[in-house]
Amino acid sequence: MSDQSSQEPTMEEILASIRRIISEDDAPAAEAPPPAPEPVPEPEPLIEDDVLDLTDPIEPPAPVETLGDLDVYTPEPEPEPAYEPPPPPPEPAYTPPSPAFNRDEVAETLVGDHAAGLAASAFGSLSSALLMPANGRTLEDVVRELLRPLLKEWLDTNLPRIVENKVEEEVHRISRGRGV
Repeated sequence: MSDQSSQEPTMEEILASIRRIISEDDAPAAEAPPPAPEPVPEPEPLIEDDVLDLTDPIEPPAPVETLGDLDVYTPEPEPEPAYEPPPPPPEPAYTPPSPAFNRDEVAETLVGDHAAGLAASAFGSLSSALLMPANGRTLEDVVRELLRPLLKEWLDTNLPRIVENKVEEEVHRISRGRGV
């Protein structure tokens, strides 16, 4: 142990070595010719007011309440600003009155009497068909009645082709089974 401690440099030797390296780095710079003097503007005087000294205690702006080891700052309520009524709304710009809307005139010009009568009767029959409370009908009953003609039409169109394809597939399956 004593051999190792004698071979290791001491703290003073390390510091001396660092000082020597630093002085060697500074020496070539010192040998270089000094730069040409330039006119240096006079530095502005330091203003002591700009320096914030953090060691001075700051007095609280309002009363402080002490709770245990904590000082609690309670700000004073700010005075409410005086009430100023809002400015009056600006006067609306003048707009000329629009011509009166007459529903009967518009209906007469868009749809003829015959078409209007047919549409009114169709709406009347639809509303009477959809009356739920009448005769204890439920929504399911109404939907079933409305879908029945649509389903019948689809089946009349597609069922023969579907049945024919399925029968043909079954015949092929059976015929392949016998040939084996």
